[in-house]
Amino acid sequence: MRLKPVFMCLAMLAVPAAAAAPLPAPHQVEIPDGNVTLHAQLYRPDGDGPFPTVIALHGCGGLGGHSEQVAPRYRDWAEQLLTSGHAVLLPDSYGSRELGPQCRIREHQVQTRRSRVADINAARQWLVQQKWVAKSRISLIGWGNGAAALLWAVRPQLGSRNAEPDFRSAVAFYPDCRASFGLGWSARVPTLVLIGARDDVTSSSACHQMVEAAHGRSALARIVVYPEAYHDFDRANLPLHAVAASDADIAERGHVGTDADARKDAQKQVAEWLAR
Repeated sequence: MRLKPVFMCLAMLAVPAAAAAPLPAPHQVEIPDGNVTLHAQLYRPDGDGPFPTVIALHGCGGLGGHSEQVAPRYRDWAEQLLTSGHAVLLPDSYGSRELGPQCRIREHQVQTRRSRVADINAARQWLVQQKWVAKSRISLIGWGNGAAALLWAVRPQLGSRNAEPDFRSAVAFYPDCRASFGLGWSARVPTLVLIGARDDVTSSSACHQMVEAAHGRSALARIVVYPEAYHDFDRANLPLHAVAASDADIAERGHVGTDADARKDAQKQVAEWLAR
């Protein structure tokens, strides 16, 4: 019989959910950001550090909801990053300005290119002042609107640079690349773009063209396009550790879901990119 691998997989999926320690509640921190006090949620490993740290940038739906400070997708990623020894800082660009989601055109009140980039820089300045932060290992991860802001934040800067180390690396999940591509985007730090070919919100072809055009005049830039994945492919019902345990099921039954497979691979891509 060939049912044994399936039962083994089900057991693997069930055990982490039951045995894993709950993710500790984040600490809210307040960061000066021009005329705004930027509220952010901080997940930090136990100990004194110094820890590699990720600034995680929410999408157009905002960081949390009415009943939760951090949405499940960002909480899942924070758990994975904590497991690998990273601290995670999640700035709330909308809630800090007493605004709700910014997904519809008529809702746009926070400029990606200016306000959200200012939030990124303010978060970085706050982090480099913390003794528990490994200042040379501060990276960026962004989703959607946050990823688009990330693309602006890692562009080469004119004029003198600060004395502090720059961002270590950056990972952008399904950003809108059209404006960046049209303005000749390049990056000063290694940047990875992850997007689905069937994304019906942003353009994978624009992102591919943006990254390809940056070769030769940019820091390392790479794109992974998942052929069968859609927008928000990393947003799933299963937590990331459960998806990562599904190799036996894939081998037994074949393809288990386009977005789930892309999400599983993205977990691996992110871990490898941040470890560079």
